[in-house]
Amino acid sequence: MKSLNLLRLALLMLVFGVFFTACDEDMVEDANTKVTFNFTHNFDGANVTANEFNLFDFINEKGDTLSLTKLRYLVSEIRLYKANGDSVLFPFYNLVDVTNSTGLSLTILDVPQDAYTGISFVFGFDSINNISDAYADLNLASWNWPEMLGGGYHFMQMEGKFLEQGEEKPYAYHHGTARVSEGVFEQNYFTADLSGVTLNKANANIEIKMNIAEWYKNPNTWDFSTYSTMLMPNYNAQILMHENGKSVFSLGTVDQTN
Repeated sequence: MKSLNLLRLALLMLVFGVFFTACDEDMVEDANTKVTFNFTHNFDGANVTANEFNLFDFINEKGDTLSLTKLRYLVSEIRLYKANGDSVLFPFYNLVDVTNSTGLSLTILDVPQDAYTGISFVFGFDSINNISDAYADLNLASWNWPEMLGGGYHFMQMEGKFLEQGEEKPYAYHHGTARVSEGVFEQNYFTADLSGVTLNKANANIEIKMNIAEWYKNPNTWDFSTYSTMLMPNYNAQILMHENGKSVFSLGTVDQTN
């Protein structure tokens, strides 16, 4: 009798063991993942961090020698695309501040496990989210765009100096809403589309690369003698920034782990 009870107990343990193993496998298959986006910066391949600031180490497409003293920008509305064209939207924003080495990575939790083939994000805020004084942390960061220029927030602040006939002169490459005329404004954000990524594992680290040199050359060759300061109210300068920004970002290293 005792042997029969032990046999029954062994069978029950085997059954429950299979049951819980199956449940664990289902949980792993259904479990959500996390994705970390790492924002890196270069000037035509030369690495750029805060350590390279205040040095005249960069030459743009026109041939101007320049330095960086500030670089920060906003990304929002990140999407992951599936092979069938569907996408998953993550309604977050992230202020990347290279100057202070903050916001250089963004981790999104609870990403549904699936096979993803592309990434996109809005540079700045779109017209729905670009609302004046709506975000306390951005207000504290002095990120606001003047109401007389359309309100909302900056998309980017890039500052430094350039050499003109050996003389150092300042530039302030500030990007945001474009003012057409008094009281008339034009949305000026753009969407960066990065295809070619393959995500199919539990966790991923994705490098998003900004080539700063692209802000000055594609498709418009930037001329500091024409556009250096007072660019926020300058409609033409804002449109040139918008057009050049579309080639700035590219996909870097993608690391995936189970």
